[in-house]
Amino acid sequence: MVLHPPDHEHFDDQMIKMEVNLDDTPGEWLGYVMDLLFEAGANDVFYTPIYMKKNRPAVLLQLLCSQKNSSKMKEILFKETTTLGVRYYPLTVHRLERMFNKVTTEWGTVTVKEGIYEGEIVQSAPEYDECKKIAQQYNIPLKQVYAQVWKAMGQ
Repeated sequence: MVLHPPDHEHFDDQMIKMEVNLDDTPGEWLGYVMDLLFEAGANDVFYTPIYMKKNRPAVLLQLLCSQKNSSKMKEILFKETTTLGVRYYPLTVHRLERMFNKVTTEWGTVTVKEGIYEGEIVQSAPEYDECKKIAQQYNIPLKQVYAQVWKAMGQ
């Protein structure tokens, strides 16, 4: 079970950024590794193309997680990639308050996540998976679903 951070605005000073350079890990493994890291509790996982010594193309894998999950992340990185070392950076994350509202479209209801800073909504984002499901079910473009959500929100 993945525990998410609380929805109220706060500073989380128990976070860590982990990273590895991968110059010999097959590309098809990367999606699998990302899934494993998220399932193990990573808050974010991302890849950046880089060049290493001798101008070898490679990938920088970076992830954010709580310090308590770092052992699980390290195990996945060492067992599922070709890395020989992991770099760690402690960090603090300022998390906005989060609220979840429902918006009705002609195809059904979509959840919209709102980010609140000092009592004001500063971010809004429809839940991708719900929009994707509607787009597939009704055979319509995803951007059309998003447009309907924004319209229903008065944006």
